[in-house]
Amino acid sequence: MLIAGFPAGAWGTNCYLVAPAAGEECVIIDPGHQAAQGVEETLRKHRLKPVAVVLTHGHIDHVASVVPVCGAHDVPAWIHPSDRYMMSDPEKALGRSIGMPLMGELTVGEPDDVRELADGSALKLAGLEFSVAHAPGHTKGSVTFRMPETAEVPSVFFSGDLLFAGSVGRTDLPGGDMDEMLESLARVCLPLDNSTVVLSGHGPQTTIGQERATNPYLRQVAAGLGSPDAPRRGM
Repeated sequence: MLIAGFPAGAWGTNCYLVAPAAGEECVIIDPGHQAAQGVEETLRKHRLKPVAVVLTHGHIDHVASVVPVCGAHDVPAWIHPSDRYMMSDPEKALGRSIGMPLMGELTVGEPDDVRELADGSALKLAGLEFSVAHAPGHTKGSVTFRMPETAEVPSVFFSGDLLFAGSVGRTDLPGGDMDEMLESLARVCLPLDNSTVVLSGHGPQTTIGQERATNPYLRQVAAGLGSPDAPRRGM
């Protein structure tokens, strides 16, 4: 399996391209602010053909390049229905203006083909399977994508802005809710094997085992003690 990722734009949002191998079809996860050029360079480098864009949530730092990427390759975008409005109205999603200079660089709106994600569904794209879990807390429509373990590689978990190395996503923007965040961590993350590789929306790669041992939020959830007073990340 091939996973090529890079941080993009003003918020350093991780965009991932996933394929069975070089030279095959691929899925693009979270092409955010200023990600289009990096997507094209990665496609050329690995000789990939995109078949879909899938989105962990609707914040502008994760969806800003959806329109140009989908348009250039005539592919659909998948998003949870609760976050779909954010593609067309990013300022409402943030509860404030994100700034005129930045807005001038964005192509706001929906691509021609938008499809909606459902909790518990299995997306079969590019010869790969992604298990979808609805994981509200950062936004109402946040989701995660998990790929099953194989003989060659451990399970891979695209956590979006639910779980980071050492932290979790912020909950102070519209639609954020710390109680929902903690419930999602308990329901979605705690059951995963320690060997599961976590590829999050911001920051470095980690594993569930590492986060179970060191992440203050996951430790507190596992202990049933509620939310710690610890920093959170994301836009």
